[in-house]
Amino acid sequence: MSFVSPQNAVSEPQISEFFDGCPVPAFAIDSNHVITHWNKACEHILGVPASQMVGTKNQWKPFYLYERPVLADLIVAGSLENVVGTYYHDDDKFRSSAVIPGAVEAEKFFPHLGPGGRWLYFSAAPLRAISGEIVGAIEVLQDVTAQKSAELDLRRMHQELELQVVRRTHELAAANEKMEEDLRRRTAAETELVRRNAELTDVNRKLSMTREQLMQSDKLASIGQLAAGVAHEINNPIGYIFSNFSTLETYIDSLLRILDAYEKAESNRDSAEAANELSTVKKEIEIDYLKEDIPALMSESREGITRVRKIVQDLKDFSRTDTALEWQWANLHHGIDSTLNIVNNEIKYKADVVKNYGNLPDVECLPSQINQVVMNLVVNAAHAIEKGRGTISITTSLVGKEVQIEIGDTGAGIAPENVSRIFDPFFTTKPIGQGTGLGLSLSYGIMQKHHGSISVSSVLGQGTTFTLRLPVKHETQEEA
Repeated sequence: MSFVSPQNAVSEPQISEFFDGCPVPAFAIDSNHVITHWNKACEHILGVPASQMVGTKNQWKPFYLYERPVLADLIVAGSLENVVGTYYHDDDKFRSSAVIPGAVEAEKFFPHLGPGGRWLYFSAAPLRAISGEIVGAIEVLQDVTAQKSAELDLRRMHQELELQVVRRTHELAAANEKMEEDLRRRTAAETELVRRNAELTDVNRKLSMTREQLMQSDKLASIGQLAAGVAHEINNPIGYIFSNFSTLETYIDSLLRILDAYEKAESNRDSAEAANELSTVKKEIEIDYLKEDIPALMSESREGITRVRKIVQDLKDFSRTDTALEWQWANLHHGIDSTLNIVNNEIKYKADVVKNYGNLPDVECLPSQINQVVMNLVVNAAHAIEKGRGTISITTSLVGKEVQIEIGDTGAGIAPENVSRIFDPFFTTKPIGQGTGLGLSLSYGIMQKHHGSISVSSVLGQGTTFTLRLPVKHETQEEA
């Protein structure tokens, strides 16, 4: 900033009017360190009127308990290098301005300002004559107390979240160990059961590896909450497969008995005793019933194993990390169905799911992240249904060049005062220990990353509907 020649100079009333009209607290001093301007914003934030300051060298008094130079004084004195270590330290974040040559910046806490003290950010720049000589300095300040408080709160919340992640990690590890122990006990069964259990053990190993990779991701809390439900869904078909093979062992013993009887009859073809023994064995083991029941048991066992493989495959698809952030063309309906299969245990006792799928093209996206958004909304919808059995509806459609997914429920709804806050990080209406307040915040971030949107409409006591929109084709920053 430079003074101009007298012919083009701005009048003193105009300069004062400019200072007073500026919303940023600011003051100026001349080459003798005398205050020439002290604007109204400065009066407001520091509580000292301009009438007490202009014409004095008391610019230090609102800030310090003893006389010492402020940034503007250091610039006028031209002694920045010599006094920085005396008056400013690392905690003050003293630095040269990256925008204005010769300007400096600093940040400091003043405990005597306001009820609990204030953090102020300072920036001072030289005022130069046309010849380049420094004839004064201007200093502006900004109250950054709220920003500092928010930083401290965020750091504390981050620490709390890390503790929750560690606790959920231990819970998931314990559930994994129990599942592996159940699988090991089943390896002692008949040869066919051993083969099938080996397949499940291999799938479980791959699932465990996938979960290990997820432990450092934002999905850990959700996967931890669903682990018990997934284990329950897998244990049901495993239970009747184990029961079927126990029955098959009995049937095989019976068939071996009748084979022994046939061998005796073969060696004594004319023996009436052997024929009678063969007839008796056939009646005892009910050979006709075995012919009907063995195929049924095998078919039922095959269907159970298919269910287990489907659940495991869906869980693998859902928990796959997008570490390389590779955008893929994906079928959203397939992703929604896989996610519903994973969270089935969270929903089936509380609500019926109604799917109204439209005709959608494949969408270029990060599939597992979209699945995570759907999972958060569906599980929240199930938790919102508190009385009786409700309905969760999922409707998809194509709107111009965007796909739209609506997830609605007949739950308790959201209070009007909370609607505007539900996407804030760490905000939750769930009891302590049942929600981190990150699900909807992460979902909002994922939709922003996809250049899409997420919105909500809710009526208290009637239900809530979330609407997701994302473009069919991902738009890169260069294209945008």
